[in-house]
Amino acid sequence: MNNIGDCRRITVKIGSSTLTHAATGRLNIRRIEALVRVLSDMKNAGKEVVLVSSGAVAAGASKLGLPMQKRSLAEKQALAAVGQTELMRLYERLFASYGHSVGQILMTKDVVDDGHRLELVKNTFRMLFDLGCIPIVNENDSVSSEELQFGGNDTLSAYVATVCESDLLINLTDIDGLYDSDPRKNPDARLIHRVEEIDDTILGFAGGAGTERGTGGMATKLKAAGIVGDKGIPMIIMNGRDPLKLYSILDGESIGTYFDPKKI
Repeated sequence: MNNIGDCRRITVKIGSSTLTHAATGRLNIRRIEALVRVLSDMKNAGKEVVLVSSGAVAAGASKLGLPMQKRSLAEKQALAAVGQTELMRLYERLFASYGHSVGQILMTKDVVDDGHRLELVKNTFRMLFDLGCIPIVNENDSVSSEELQFGGNDTLSAYVATVCESDLLINLTDIDGLYDSDPRKNPDARLIHRVEEIDDTILGFAGGAGTERGTGGMATKLKAAGIVGDKGIPMIIMNGRDPLKLYSILDGESIGTYFDPKKI
């Protein structure tokens, strides 16, 4: 991980479980503010940053004063329509306070499956970079159906990283990285610091789905690592509880789980 600090373009993904408070499901403003501050500083240092952000449904529920619970697809789509504007308003205000502009891109799976539409979105990313903007990406949940879904923002972030030709994908989640068993159930679970091949053993460590506030789990993160690894892009899974640790990553410290793309 000695060359991580030399990465020029970095995609950072943050999930709903990391963006929200566990007790209420409402947005964790303190954490979002810290993330924006670090990403702004990375931009100031000459990095190009892409943020893949979940949280639209949670923001919509919070805006409408609705409780945290499982919802139908139609309810999620409506809440995403309300919450996406709320989420972008928050990001726009926070990034602006550090002198940076943002641009919103909402995607569905058919964008990357269609050559013409893929080239169009590539052009949009290129122009946003040229204009000095920070792209903020989310799945277009309000109109997405099963056949158009990425299957969660873990997968979306992997495709975004490849489309943008990022040098690194950082997946901020609610766990320290990949363990050899579930650390929530096994206090002796061992954190795996480096993965050079996603084999059956590694896949066996993935376990089940994520929390009720998020759609992902470790299995979708391993899938994401495979997608970017095929394109020569490394990925890091780390706990997003303290966004300031992104500085440590860029300083070459071993935090979380690093997926080496050379063999994946």
